[in-house]
Amino acid sequence: MIMYFSCKAKLQMSNIKLGVEVISAHGLFQRDKQNSCSPFVELKFDNQIFRTTTKPNDPNPVWHESFYFLVSDPSFLSTRTLEAHVFSYQDETDAKPFLGKVRVNGTSFVPRSEAAPFNYPLEKRSVFSRARGELGLRVFITDDPSITPSVSESPRAYIPSPRREHVSSLITDDADERRELKKPITRTFYNATPSVNQQQPATMNYGMHEMRAAAPMPPRVVQYNGPTPPLDFSVKETSPFLGGGQIIGGRVVRGTKRPASGAYDLVEEMRFLFVRVVKARDLPDRDLTGSLDPYVEVKIGNFKGVTRHLDKNSDPEWNQVFAFAKENLQSNVLEIVVKDKDLVLDDYVGTVRFDLHEVQSRVPPDSPLAPEWYRLENKRQEKKKRAEIMLAVWEGTQADEAFGDAVFSDSLTSSDSSDIISANLRSKVYHSPRLWYLRVRIIEAQDVIIVSDKSRLPEAFVRIQMGNQMLKTRVSQRTFHPTWDQEFMFVVAEPFEENLVLSVEDHSEPNRDEPVGKAVIPLAAIEKRTDDKKFRSRWFHLEDSISDAMDEDKAKKVKFATRIHVAAALEGGYHVFDESTYYSSDLRPTAKQLWKPPIGVLELGILDANGLHPVKTRDGKGVSDTYVVAKYGHKWVRSRTVINSLSPKYNEQYTWEVFDPATVLTICVFDNGHFGEGKNRDQTIGKVRIRLSTLQSGRVYTNAYPLLVLQPSGLKKRGELHLAVRFTCTSVSNMLMKYTKPLLPKMHYTQPLSVNLQEVLRVQALNIMVARLGRSEPPLRREVVEYMTDAKTHLFSMRRSKANFYRFTAVFSGVMSVWKWMGEVCSWRTPVTTALVHVLYTMLVMFPEMILPTVFLYMAVIGLWNYRFRPRFPPHMDTKLSYAESVNADELDEEFDIFPTMKAPDIVKMRYDRLRIVAGKIQSVVGDIAAQGERVQALLSWRDPRATAIFVTFCLIIAMVMYITPFKLFALLSGYYFMRHPRLRHRIPSAPLNFFRRLPAMTDSML
Repeated sequence: MIMYFSCKAKLQMSNIKLGVEVISAHGLFQRDKQNSCSPFVELKFDNQIFRTTTKPNDPNPVWHESFYFLVSDPSFLSTRTLEAHVFSYQDETDAKPFLGKVRVNGTSFVPRSEAAPFNYPLEKRSVFSRARGELGLRVFITDDPSITPSVSESPRAYIPSPRREHVSSLITDDADERRELKKPITRTFYNATPSVNQQQPATMNYGMHEMRAAAPMPPRVVQYNGPTPPLDFSVKETSPFLGGGQIIGGRVVRGTKRPASGAYDLVEEMRFLFVRVVKARDLPDRDLTGSLDPYVEVKIGNFKGVTRHLDKNSDPEWNQVFAFAKENLQSNVLEIVVKDKDLVLDDYVGTVRFDLHEVQSRVPPDSPLAPEWYRLENKRQEKKKRAEIMLAVWEGTQADEAFGDAVFSDSLTSSDSSDIISANLRSKVYHSPRLWYLRVRIIEAQDVIIVSDKSRLPEAFVRIQMGNQMLKTRVSQRTFHPTWDQEFMFVVAEPFEENLVLSVEDHSEPNRDEPVGKAVIPLAAIEKRTDDKKFRSRWFHLEDSISDAMDEDKAKKVKFATRIHVAAALEGGYHVFDESTYYSSDLRPTAKQLWKPPIGVLELGILDANGLHPVKTRDGKGVSDTYVVAKYGHKWVRSRTVINSLSPKYNEQYTWEVFDPATVLTICVFDNGHFGEGKNRDQTIGKVRIRLSTLQSGRVYTNAYPLLVLQPSGLKKRGELHLAVRFTCTSVSNMLMKYTKPLLPKMHYTQPLSVNLQEVLRVQALNIMVARLGRSEPPLRREVVEYMTDAKTHLFSMRRSKANFYRFTAVFSGVMSVWKWMGEVCSWRTPVTTALVHVLYTMLVMFPEMILPTVFLYMAVIGLWNYRFRPRFPPHMDTKLSYAESVNADELDEEFDIFPTMKAPDIVKMRYDRLRIVAGKIQSVVGDIAAQGERVQALLSWRDPRATAIFVTFCLIIAMVMYITPFKLFALLSGYYFMRHPRLRHRIPSAPLNFFRRLPAMTDSML
């Protein structure tokens, strides 16, 4: 009893409850003598057990009963599991026949506003149990204090009530049960299905252990081919009002109001008040020292923008632009205040006021508004004699040229943060550097003499250095004229700022290398080639140091010294891989002269995000500072950062040229780690990939994509990203011809690179791209580039291994289905089908010229039939395909572990043993496949003389029979024998199969 009250007090410490509405079930397995069942549901969660009422003799029951579990520790909610067991009640016995079970992982628990009914298929409890049908549940999380949790008691004995009315779950012991039968207790249930007039639950304050409900999305759920994902992880179609009109079913329905600018028709038009603060002149001095440190405050309502302050300058020049969203303005007066920066209290200099009703609008492509001089006023609104400030104030949209350089009202937080905002919060467009492959061939060297011991024959090798990349040749034999003839590949980027450094060294001792000389080759001096023709080689003299090697005067002098024979070329015919080929965004070669004309234009509208989860805490409240990065080809785009918003609106539109439809557009959402205290890493919130070949030309796709991220704690949905995408094809013929052209440039086939070399070069290209994009302003940090390009997908993951195995089995599931169907035909399960197959087989044998037309016609019919079920929208991340829903915590911890690992030895040993078990199973499967192939080889290898003699004799007999018997007759008889009736079959294996299984394999020869 004491333990019961202590557990109950611990549960009441948390106000969060897990609500479960048991809706209905259908298609249940009938277990009793009347071929029916009396089902009830038993719910288990966090050591609490509840039960529904019993529905007598009803295989399709309907309950609509709700239960509420107390959550003991919300921090471990994602690791908990809700179990729902369906049993059948029997009056004459205490047994509870099992009808099926459902397990719901904690990662799929959502707030009440997002919860929707879902039919879960009933699973078996064990291999020998039987289960079928589905159970409809609605699972959600709530912290509504008005909802009373259900009472959980001891589950030692229970007799479910067969009454129809809704009663609460009774979990009592024997003594309590007898008291309950004498004195019934009335229970109150809360229906989880909201009515029309029902007030929605209030939004929670998102703290450390609370769930925040995202705004419900009105659009319908997208239907697409493949396994149906959970409703919470589905893509939703939307019908927003964009600049070109409302999007309905992918088409633009234009209204009466024309858009302000046709260039921004994939985003919602946002009106801004732009204020450009250019400069000031003749400002009065305010400090005791006779100097002035001026800055400007731009204020409108509760929003304030601050320029940078300039030290000791009476004629300052700022040239900064501020943008205030019209929908958030709370005042009709704009104030521009000039102040003097001081240590204690800033001094007032002057003010300029504007009435917003008199501000003019500007619509591109009009020229920029010319700034004007305005006389400053004092606090009594009197004009000053000399002090003036140059300003420009106008209304515009995101199509304005000043949009990209403006500081926005939703990014204004501190009084003097203009430098931080300028560096990290603005929207920018980046272009990744053009990458080249550098092929270096080290041929030979002459007169390699060791200065310290000229009589000793050197063991020379060459060390090649290209920036941070370093490789070396093998060590030659002892000779003064070593020869290597080895090729090496590097990745370099334009502009060619670095040099290729060759260092010839002598391997004099095991741990000692003595330098002989160095040669420096500028990249600009290396020839470029676009085909597989031979490139010329050159001799280079070796110098004692790099500075001497770079001296042009010394290089021109004729010398009789050590020299090296090198051939180098910049390969422009390859495509430099900086991302995986499965979702690459560009497949063009490096050399521009090999580029083909574009086949279309890709337009992306980044609209907004909804229901984002807080990433950090600021002023005691969970907030998020998010921005969006999109990559396609060499062009990267970054939206502006929206501060302190869990439902940010971006409404930014970008355009790319498309050269190949078999490419992928990648969009990711990040939380800005530059802003605030400390310099943290930018945290990932989610990723969206859109393959262009899945898009119809000219159609506008407006969808809300769930932002899914896999963390060590499990799969999480961090919100939804609302996008508008349109692919416009400029040449249909060129696009169709692309499907017949090679995927990669010609050099990848005429002079291919090995898989291992491509992976090494991809890592080099990624490091160069990270370094170049990190030097931009604002920079794209390493974690952003690596997440966008999936740089770590090559590392081992047990989850990915299982997912790839299930993908492999799914690929061959069609073959297995055909084999099973053929088995049903041979077993005459459906005589009509078997007869039709006999007729079709007879026709194909008698008229063999009809085989290929029949096959292609059948494939065409299947394709036309599947046209009805074609995906209407671009596919998104499939959590079931990724095996992300049922992965355990240890496998996720192993996947996110660094390389090399820093875990404890016992954990490493456990994972190593688990990997050995998996590898042992794979080893057995590979061995079995090899054994079957060796048995085929043993037919004619005389490894088993009797078996080979039997097979050779059989082949001779069959050959003579085939010479006499017509082939069509032989094919007909063979097919009829294969499809013979089961009465003509034996249960034991056939003679050919027995003969094959007796053939020897090489397994007995292995150690």
